[in-house]
Amino acid sequence: MADRYTLRLPALEVRQGSRRIYCFAVDGKRLHEFTAVSRIRRDPEEALHGYQRPEVANHIRAIRRYLESDHAILPNALVLAFDHRVRFEPAATTQSSVAYSVPGELLVPIDEAQSEEDKPAWLVDGQQRSAAIRDADVDEFPVAAVAFIADGEAEQRSQFILVNNTKPLPKGLIHELLPDTSGHLPPSYARRQLPAELMTRLNGTFHGPFYRTIATPTSPDGYIKDNSVLKMIEHSLYEGALYQYRDPSDGSGDVEMMLRHLNTFWGLVRDVFPEAWKLAPRKSRLTHGVGIQAMGFIMDRLTEHLPADSVDTHVVRKSLQRIRNFAQWTSGTWNFGEHGVRRWNSLQNTPADVRLLTDYLIRVIDGKEVHLLSEGTGKDI
Repeated sequence: MADRYTLRLPALEVRQGSRRIYCFAVDGKRLHEFTAVSRIRRDPEEALHGYQRPEVANHIRAIRRYLESDHAILPNALVLAFDHRVRFEPAATTQSSVAYSVPGELLVPIDEAQSEEDKPAWLVDGQQRSAAIRDADVDEFPVAAVAFIADGEAEQRSQFILVNNTKPLPKGLIHELLPDTSGHLPPSYARRQLPAELMTRLNGTFHGPFYRTIATPTSPDGYIKDNSVLKMIEHSLYEGALYQYRDPSDGSGDVEMMLRHLNTFWGLVRDVFPEAWKLAPRKSRLTHGVGIQAMGFIMDRLTEHLPADSVDTHVVRKSLQRIRNFAQWTSGTWNFGEHGVRRWNSLQNTPADVRLLTDYLIRVIDGKEVHLLSEGTGKDI
C-alpha cells in the first residue's frame, strides 16, 4: 500500500508586497516525490497543458557528471510553484528581527500513489538540474529552492516566462505559452499575446488552411515557421485588415471574427495554390516567411474594408487568380522588371525581399504588370 505523509521542510517566509515566497532546502533526490515537471502539450480539444520545454539529454548528462565529481556545488535556487495543499506554519517561539521575514516550516503532502499531474508542486525553473540530480550516482544532494503558492496554471506559465526572461528560452515555446498566460508580462511579450492566441487557434482549426501546418512545440510536424505567421498577424492587427476587430485602448479584440477573416482568406490562398501550400519552405516560397508575409500584406490590401463574412468575394478570388498567373512559388523565375529577374528560391525572409515581392504582387492585382511575361509559365495577361 502506498504511503501518505506530510513532509516538513524548514523554511523562511519572505513578504514581497502582497505576495509571499518561501526559501528552503531539500534533498534533490526527493524533489520528484512531490514535484512535477509540467511539459507542454495539447489535449484532443486543443487545450494547452504544461509549460516546460522537453528535457535536454546532453545538458542533463553534463550536469550529472559534474554532480558526481568531487566538491560539486549548485548555488542557484530552483523555483517551484505550490498549489494550495501546501501551507506554511510559522515557528511558535522564534522571533524574527525583521517584519518581512518569518521562520517556520512548509508542510508538503506526499502521496506515493499520485500521478505526475496530481503532485502539489510544479517545477518552474531548474528542470535540467533536478533531472541530473535524479539520475546522478549520489545518495543525496541538497539544493536551495524558492517557492510560491500559485493561483493556477496560468500564473505558473506567467512566472515561468518571467523567470526565464533573461535566458535563451526557445521562442516557439514562449509563443505557445503566451495565449494561456496571465499576469504582468514584458511589453514585447504583451504585444504578441493576441497574435500568439490567433496563431495557436489557426493551427488547431480542423479543416482550416493552417491546421497543423505551423511548427510549434505541440505541433512538431508543422512546416510553416511560427514567427512568419506571427509577423503576418501582428501587422494586420495594428495596421491592416484585422484592425477593425481590435480595441486599441486595451489591445483586446473579437478573436472569433479575426479567426474567421484569417481562415477565409488563407483558405482561398490554399485553394488557388494547392501544390505550393502543401510544400515546406525550402520547396515553396508561398509557405516561406517571404511568401507568408507578402500574402499577408495582400490580405490587408484586398480585405481591410471587408467584414469577415464578406472576405470570400469575386474581387478577392479574381485577384488571387491573377497572382497565380505570375507567381513562381516552386520553380521558374520572378520577373521584377526594373528590379531584375530572380530565381524562385532566391527570395529570402528579409525586409527588402518581402517588400520587393509585396510591391510586385500589388502591381499584379492592380493590372500594372500585364506587360511582363511570367517566365516559367509562358503566360501573359
